[in-house]
Amino acid sequence: MLENTNQLRKKYNQQEGWISIVVNVLLFALKYWAGIASGSLALVADAWHTLSDSISSVFVLVSAKVSFKKPDKEHPFGHGRFELVTSIFIGVLLIFIGFNFIKEGYDKFIDKGEANYGWLAIVVTLLSILLKEGLAQYALWAYRKTGSDTLKADGWHHRSDALSSVVILIGIFVGRYVWWIDSALSIIVALFIIYTAYQIISDAISLILGEKVDVNLKKQVKELAKQVSEYKLHVHHMHMHNYVTHKELTFHICLPPQCTIEAAHELTTELEKKIRYELGIEATIHVDPLDVCSENDD
Repeated sequence: MLENTNQLRKKYNQQEGWISIVVNVLLFALKYWAGIASGSLALVADAWHTLSDSISSVFVLVSAKVSFKKPDKEHPFGHGRFELVTSIFIGVLLIFIGFNFIKEGYDKFIDKGEANYGWLAIVVTLLSILLKEGLAQYALWAYRKTGSDTLKADGWHHRSDALSSVVILIGIFVGRYVWWIDSALSIIVALFIIYTAYQIISDAISLILGEKVDVNLKKQVKELAKQVSEYKLHVHHMHMHNYVTHKELTFHICLPPQCTIEAAHELTTELEKKIRYELGIEATIHVDPLDVCSENDD
């Protein structure tokens, strides 16, 4: 089951990465052209936001190649966490772009710069909204199938671009009445970008630092424990080690004095097999004597 999930993850990472690169490069060229033609800083900012999606998709492709390398002497738990490093790279790139456009939007406001929006800006912006939301839907669908954090980051990157284009489309119709709307929109787009970056980076860092075991997972493990033993095993001290392409779970169980070492070995091996098959997680189980379990059972 775990092998199939990893194969799907790699497949969709590669597909989404290539599709995203092609679509985003084309959109960048169209938006940049429309932005220069209309004198719109907000549209040029949106064009660079789109190009940053292409760069992040390159990271997705690199991640697909590196993350699924087999374990080696230097990395005995595999290379899956490179996917989290990729997500952080994408987030940092977004922050850099966001702050740059806040500065440019402010400068344009001080200089009282205006934009002359026309039909070209409207058509390109509408096309951008449709294509970017389509990319977001595909990336997030692939994330739900595979659990790939890189696909999730890239999906929200696409969606932030679609949302920023919606804001610009509104501004196009308001721009003829408010001279400073383009400056304001470029700053709003930048804030979208920075907020997206914050979410991407915080999610990745949270996984790298380690998270507590999910309550539902605890229940599932305890249910499986009931299936392999006539004893109440008092599952406790559960710790999850998430390496992205695979997960490892360690926990303690308690057994009574009459349970022999051989019987304990058979029981824990059977439970580890069930957890691997049912949950796709590699488990390591430590056995405690029954008299220490009343206080430790969680």
